[in-house]
Amino acid sequence: MSQAAAVAERSPSSTRGQSAGSDFAPLLRTVKEQGLLHRRTGWYARTIAVNAGALAAVCVGMFLLGTSWWVLLLAPVLSVLCARTAFIGHDAGHSQITTDRSVSRAIGLVHGNLLLGMSSAWWNDKHNRHHANPNHIEKDPDVAANVLVWTSRQAKVRVGFRRWLTRNQSWLFFPLTLLQGVAMEIYGFQDLRRQAPRERAVEGLLLVAHLVGYVTLLLAAMPLGHAIVFAAIHQALFGLHLGLAFAPNHKGMEMPDPNGERWGHLRRQVLTSRNIRGGPVTDWFLGGLNYQIEHHLFPSMPRPHLRLAQPVVREHCAAVGMSYTEAGFIDSYRQVLRHMYEVGEPLRVE
Repeated sequence: MSQAAAVAERSPSSTRGQSAGSDFAPLLRTVKEQGLLHRRTGWYARTIAVNAGALAAVCVGMFLLGTSWWVLLLAPVLSVLCARTAFIGHDAGHSQITTDRSVSRAIGLVHGNLLLGMSSAWWNDKHNRHHANPNHIEKDPDVAANVLVWTSRQAKVRVGFRRWLTRNQSWLFFPLTLLQGVAMEIYGFQDLRRQAPRERAVEGLLLVAHLVGYVTLLLAAMPLGHAIVFAAIHQALFGLHLGLAFAPNHKGMEMPDPNGERWGHLRRQVLTSRNIRGGPVTDWFLGGLNYQIEHHLFPSMPRPHLRLAQPVVREHCAAVGMSYTEAGFIDSYRQVLRHMYEVGEPLRVE
């Protein structure tokens, strides 16, 4: 279990002006009593098996259709399956699948490094820091100033090409997500320098194995021209799918003041997160991340239990007078883009 998950689900720490335990402990107790933190190993075993079978079927289809341009129809299918693979790796990183750390790491390495070319060590380090302090401008790497910015203070110091990006970031956001899949692969290779020697050897070997295997598969299944177009479509749609899954979760939500009162666990996770309303299709397409509030409150909760925990969490938030934010699928992206537009607005009126 990650450090953030362990702290959240065992004993919330006290904070200035607020007893974190007084707000979160009753909710945690209810969730435990309902068995919602119990692992669903069988559910995950079936999910992993079905996903592996579907990936294998697509690979067979690539060889059968490789000499025809019809093979390109399999690229979007593969991008969706790769997103499913990423969701499994994400859940493994949070110990949602099993409490055995070695098994969780093995699942993460296979689904992240080997199948996707994304370093699980890089992802877990970055993602755990995000979970510990979501939307905290100084501690959450997801809101650090990079290609995009999330506060007016970040926007004011942008210069040159980055200033142009910020002025237009609301229009560029989704086009930029087309590059997200490739960018995450690059970040993984860059992160190898940070890792311990043994971890670096395993992670690096699997990342190289993925790259070699991916290129070999494409060139063995189809002509070079087909392979280049197939890879472009696959990687772009994979990045877009990840962007659609992650973008609505926190962007445009409250951001704790680094110099203000320290928030307790319940407030820190609920007020910075946004849920997406929907049914089974939304749950499947977003990998359960549409229950972002529940996921942040209980990072190790198995994915199929998140929807079961939602009524309990919503009722508890109402009882303690805390807002609980939900939005429709389309409206959530509208809110995200509006926030990005407002952050860049001062640079457009100069």
